[in-house]
Amino acid sequence: MLNRREFLKSAGILTAGSSLVGLAGCASTGSGAGGHVVVVGGGYGGATVSKYLRMWSNGSVNVTLIERNTDFISCPISNLVIGGVKEMKDITVSYDNLKSKWGVRVLTDEVVGLDPAKRTVTTAKNGAITYDRVVLSPGIDFMFGAIEGLAGNEALIPHAWKAGPQTALLRQQLQDMKDGGVFAIQIPKAPYRCPPGPYERACVVANYLRQAKPKSKVLVLDANGEIQSKKPLFTKAFESYKGMIEYRPNSEIRSVDAKSRTAELEFDKVQADVLNIIPPMRAGDIATRSGLPLVNDRWVDIDWLTYEAKGVPGVHVIGDALFPAPTMPKSGHMANQHGKVVAAAIINLLAGEPPNPNPVVMNTCYSFVDAKNVIHVASVHQYDAEKKQPMPVAGAGGVSVAANEIEGKYALAWAQNIWADMLA
Repeated sequence: MLNRREFLKSAGILTAGSSLVGLAGCASTGSGAGGHVVVVGGGYGGATVSKYLRMWSNGSVNVTLIERNTDFISCPISNLVIGGVKEMKDITVSYDNLKSKWGVRVLTDEVVGLDPAKRTVTTAKNGAITYDRVVLSPGIDFMFGAIEGLAGNEALIPHAWKAGPQTALLRQQLQDMKDGGVFAIQIPKAPYRCPPGPYERACVVANYLRQAKPKSKVLVLDANGEIQSKKPLFTKAFESYKGMIEYRPNSEIRSVDAKSRTAELEFDKVQADVLNIIPPMRAGDIATRSGLPLVNDRWVDIDWLTYEAKGVPGVHVIGDALFPAPTMPKSGHMANQHGKVVAAAIINLLAGEPPNPNPVVMNTCYSFVDAKNVIHVASVHQYDAEKKQPMPVAGAGGVSVAANEIEGKYALAWAQNIWADMLA
């Protein structure tokens, strides 16, 4: 178990902790590094690598960030918007500082093609852009076809697993739900983005319903055999809602009728007033359709020292799009860490030097179980030269003893600090 200072540092609450990872691989910061790096995707990974490439190279590496959204909208903390604790403006941050302070060229555009041989990305509005190295941080896309009847019905059955309009839509559906109604949430089989996130959502929704619509119910349909993160803590949290939350493991939805909001499982049918289906996921489209090596046809296989797609030099992939190393979660904090390791590696490679042979990354995931009380899990992962991938460090990290309000304050401080680390 981490002591308090170690925990705060791993969470990014102490300033030094937020920029520690990657520095060892960047000992020659700015020395001999030059060239043009294109970053695709401005989330936790893409924004971080863009800023740190500029900062650690002392501005000698040119960076173009291509992002389809005009502002960064955070998935972590977005469940609080759905539960009525926060508003959309509270999870939205501008890209302006990346442009004005760090000199990143930010294009609001969509990448529609990647040619590793020619070292170009093709965009919808700005045509072909050449690069010396490219970093793909496309996050996840959904496998809507895995559930019959789901494709094209996101307006009736929102996932809200990409923060933005879907977040606001699910919040509105929850507000419109009658007292005595059923809010059903489907959790896909792992791996998926943010392992504890669906269980947090169930708690935060139940917290809202307990106050506003106390006759209502939250039905958790988990395609997995058990709770995937912080199981004892979430089990206790579910129990605290006194029968309002019903948890059903091994409950994979096969098909849906969007108009009636009816879901068909293997041996059962469920009708809900609000049906929140989080579909199975894979790496973002640009990664899966660009000929990169995929594991299970879903996640990009990489070299863990440079984060280059295996067999595709110059194409680095970070964040949720990766096939994860053992126990490594798909989380915003982890994507931020990937961004720093890759920024350091690219600067060294552009300078003709090898990357750090021993990178370390850390992760902290906070989960609200009501408006104020929070639980966390933290972990540290160090590159293992023999296994050629990061492995969890025994004895590092840990989980909460119990939900408490102090960690609620830490969680909100973590969000503000990591957003500043990425974008300020």
